[in-house]
Amino acid sequence: MTTYVIRRLLLIIPTLLILTILVFFLVRFLPGNVIDLLEADMEYRDMEIDREALMRLLGLDVPFYVQYARWMEGIFLHGTLGKSLFAGHTVEEKILAGLPVTIQLGAMALVLGQLIALPVGIYSAIRQDTPADYVGRTVAVIGMATPNFWLALLVMIYPGIWWGWSPPMEYISLSEDPVANFGTLIIPAVILGTAMSAGTMRLTRTMMLEVLRQDYIRTARSKGLRERVVILRHTVKNALIPVVTLAGAQLPILVGGSVIMENIFNLPGLGRLFVDALGQRDYPMVSGINLFLASIVLLNNLFIDLLYPYLDPRVRYS
Repeated sequence: MTTYVIRRLLLIIPTLLILTILVFFLVRFLPGNVIDLLEADMEYRDMEIDREALMRLLGLDVPFYVQYARWMEGIFLHGTLGKSLFAGHTVEEKILAGLPVTIQLGAMALVLGQLIALPVGIYSAIRQDTPADYVGRTVAVIGMATPNFWLALLVMIYPGIWWGWSPPMEYISLSEDPVANFGTLIIPAVILGTAMSAGTMRLTRTMMLEVLRQDYIRTARSKGLRERVVILRHTVKNALIPVVTLAGAQLPILVGGSVIMENIFNLPGLGRLFVDALGQRDYPMVSGINLFLASIVLLNNLFIDLLYPYLDPRVRYS
């Protein structure tokens, strides 16, 4: 196991190196640049701007490969992802400021999604081809086909038209008021979790049906074990291996959904920070957030792989 973990960690290094090249250079191919935005802002304020001096100040007066080398030097030698071109804060300071909101939203969405998907998927498999099974499958298909941003916009607009109520738009931190914080995050978390639960629900049902047809399940039943014990002890654990894989694979989807939810519901997390930085062409901020999230996804994939031996003793890593 230790050898496997070390080998996987070593493989993450070249992957991240390739990602640094992609996230650094691709954002610079977007139309416009930070100098144009600053110049337009200065003109609006009737102020003059020296483009060349500003480019030297921001370190944009050198070729891209030199900027990339300086960025990598900051990461490896100084442990910093750079400084924002607008706020002057370091990228890691802004990431640490927005990370708790994104983690809380993601954790709530993931928990709610699993609380919906697993019981419904298990019950649908046990009651195959019954009205409850058809209802669960229909809800899953609708959930997979419904864009979460569209559902979020409906929740934002129609309750205000019909009942004069709209979701809270002012974020309140958990330390300030836990109840108000929960009220701020619960609606986007439910929308995001419901969208994620659809695929998990279908996979859970499929794997439960496959495991229920195995010989060892028939043997367990023939030995007189209660159906509850057969389902919970012998069926669910083996059926959850692909489900755990899907849950790990949903992390990028969760991150992408958080970007949408945070912008629609005005939550100060990494998603909103990323969109704001992208609109401002804040290159260090965009590159730093991308690299940070990519690192989290890679480590999450490793963690999911390490869970397999505990779910299925037949799995061994060498």
